[in-house]
Amino acid sequence: MFKKGMRILFAAVAAAPLLVSTAWAEGLMTIIVNDPSNPYWYTEGEVAKATAEKLGYTATVGAHKGDTNTESNLIDTAITNKSVAIILDPANADGSVGAVKKAVAAGIPVFLVNAEINQEGLAKAQLVSNNAQGAALGATQWVESVGQEGNYVELFGAPSDNNAATRSNGYETVLTQYPDLVKAAREVADWDRTKGHAKMQSMLQANPDIIGVISGNDEMALGAIAALKEAGKLSGIKVGGFDGSPDAVAAIKAGDLQYTVLQPVAIFSEEAVKQADNFIKTGETGAKSEKQLFDCLLITKDNVDKYTAPFVLSE
Repeated sequence: MFKKGMRILFAAVAAAPLLVSTAWAEGLMTIIVNDPSNPYWYTEGEVAKATAEKLGYTATVGAHKGDTNTESNLIDTAITNKSVAIILDPANADGSVGAVKKAVAAGIPVFLVNAEINQEGLAKAQLVSNNAQGAALGATQWVESVGQEGNYVELFGAPSDNNAATRSNGYETVLTQYPDLVKAAREVADWDRTKGHAKMQSMLQANPDIIGVISGNDEMALGAIAALKEAGKLSGIKVGGFDGSPDAVAAIKAGDLQYTVLQPVAIFSEEAVKQADNFIKTGETGAKSEKQLFDCLLITKDNVDKYTAPFVLSE
């Protein structure tokens, strides 16, 4: 397991001195993320790009926005452009397998970040947050916030992303230990703030007595908070998030959000590029296994002041 203290800042990644000569590292590294309008995925792409450039590569960042056809087209472009490696946040656990196979068949090593695919042995590495560990952290804090009895609702991420089910199952493992906490509803909001807002409105109308909302990510949680504010209900309903986004941190400071679970996206995005660089040079990633988990950290009002940069919490 990688070191949990997150002292690595995005600025440091961008400003660090060149570690290898460009003679070793010439070539294009293609980085494909989900949707950079979400600050989490924006950070993922920018950190990976900065790290690649620091190592002497040229780098491009593209976005598939959860669409496997767009993802496939971006992979085709990476192949045409003779990329030396691809850093990919896959669009779909099953649907992205074909795109990865296509890149591998073209002789391009693929390194997955943030989300997995449902086939091992294709990507050289799959670097993801320890979502089960993070969900347990979040659910435990959520119970501390809402208490041990009452009705609550859940906002679920994109079903095509294994992270959504892993987090939901992690919540369930903790919350089922409290039989007087009853899940009144669960709605899919696809990691999206606007959808989180709409789903929260409908769930609140159907379940006006809820005491809390547990969310699969910060964007959905922030949408829920907006809906609860509009309904004048936020003071009596506690909301928890997941990601560690700057907006979520601001909401914690404002007292609107109880906590967020910080995913170390800056850490594993940098590490994926470093492993790609190792593989290009030596034929080995330097990691012990293909699948690698990075532990999450909890941000609450008690430690929010230690949040020093996007998705970074100091020790």
